[in-house]
Amino acid sequence: MNTKLTLNLDKEIIEEAKIYAKSHRVSLSKLIENYLNSITRHSKNQSSISPLVESLTGIIPNDYDEKKDYRNYIDKKYS
Repeated sequence: MNTKLTLNLDKEIIEEAKIYAKSHRVSLSKLIENYLNSITRHSKNQSSISPLVESLTGIIPNDYDEKKDYRNYIDKKYS
């Protein structure tokens, strides 16, 4: 269901947005709707991180070389 929305924006920004929308063959309303949808969806995705994953974030050091570790494992296994 569509609802009318009134915004107060800088005139130059509106003109530039109209040009952008026209060049991409989309209405200004659809352009704004897509933008608002993308930022609200992004916020929802951030909050969906489970507590377990959040608690594990940062456990592996940035300089960890998993390829080297795997090679060492293979060398030990087949030596």
